[in-house]
Amino acid sequence: MKGLSKFIFYRLMGWKIAGEFPILKKYVIIVLPHTSWHDFYVGVLVRSISGLKMNFVAKKELFRPPFGWYFKAVGGAALDRTSGQNKVQGIAEIFEEREEFRLAIAPEGTRKKVDKLKTGFYYIAKEAKVPVVMTALDFANKQVKVSAPFYPTDDIEADFKTIKSFYKGVKGKIPENSFE
Repeated sequence: MKGLSKFIFYRLMGWKIAGEFPILKKYVIIVLPHTSWHDFYVGVLVRSISGLKMNFVAKKELFRPPFGWYFKAVGGAALDRTSGQNKVQGIAEIFEEREEFRLAIAPEGTRKKVDKLKTGFYYIAKEAKVPVVMTALDFANKQVKVSAPFYPTDDIEADFKTIKSFYKGVKGKIPENSFE
């Protein structure tokens, strides 16, 4: 599959990857901008090319029969999303329980235009004591940018300036919905 993914991504689509995903066993991957369903297959191809297992969390109901096996097989982890649950703590516990867990998340929370990122990824990384790896889907330049691991500090404002600077000038598939 890796060879086929490389052929599709590099040859047919004409994309490139700038940077490398770290070989670390645990981190939070933030993916921006999230503007279109096209982001999904670009992400799947990049995941295949990297050779690293990447995960996601979803409501626990998705992990029941008949499709629960599929969501687990593609890297999913069940999360109890009933009200009153501390979701940050719940995801941090998943990091603690697993030997290897790389959580991919879109901090915009939607494919529509947003002016502010959701902060859950940041608090998950802090609680789980893992770094954040910033990943940009730059459709304008046909490039996926991958940052070095970034460890959140106790200064959220300074950290978000660093995060935002990584994505400066990056355009999603639907440019007017790109985060800036």
